[in-house]
Amino acid sequence: MRELNVVISGFDHYDGVDVNPAIEVPKAIAEQGLGPASGPDDPLDQVEVTIHVVSIPVSFAKAWPTLKETIEATRPDIVIATGLKHSARGVMLERCATNLMDTAKPDADNVTPRREPIDPDGPASYWTRLPLRSILNDFADDSIPATLSSDAGTFVCNSLFYNLLNWTATQERVLGGFVSFPLVGPAHSSQNGLPLEQQIAAGRDVVREAVRYYLKPSSSDILIA
Repeated sequence: MRELNVVISGFDHYDGVDVNPAIEVPKAIAEQGLGPASGPDDPLDQVEVTIHVVSIPVSFAKAWPTLKETIEATRPDIVIATGLKHSARGVMLERCATNLMDTAKPDADNVTPRREPIDPDGPASYWTRLPLRSILNDFADDSIPATLSSDAGTFVCNSLFYNLLNWTATQERVLGGFVSFPLVGPAHSSQNGLPLEQQIAAGRDVVREAVRYYLKPSSSDILIA
């Protein structure tokens, strides 16, 4: 049976957030696993997936080095970074990482970069390497509210996403992407947020489809625009 390593990261603390899905979702997936394959023809039936979870500081200077340390220790085939979007009503699949840091809000180190490139020698942007169409199809089957997001902003989430894709561009075959979770909230609420169990199911769908795509890549799985 083939073995694959998956790293899932989440940011470790957000002010005013008691239940942080960017920590709880990766931890639950690592503890509970991906669940059974859908059948003998499912690529998941032929692979053993090991999940590694890492907690990332909300720091421009420390986020990527922290994730990279785990990457170097585990040599993953797939890396999925996660964060929190307070304004989101559902799960947001980030399409694009831009080469820009620009914020009036300080990070955990009290740093507020204004219109600075993440990598002065890097390209303006990178597209995600996750199979967004397949993930959205799974979300629809599981009644998980979700949308595509044009970019991950200009705060630490985007900086981590850009550095991750900048690194994957140098690798022979590693998938990488970023998923933003909403606040944890009650079911059928008019406010932003989703129940934690629904967010865990969404995270599991992301990993399962990323693994399937890694094993059997297809252009029909991809959705950018």
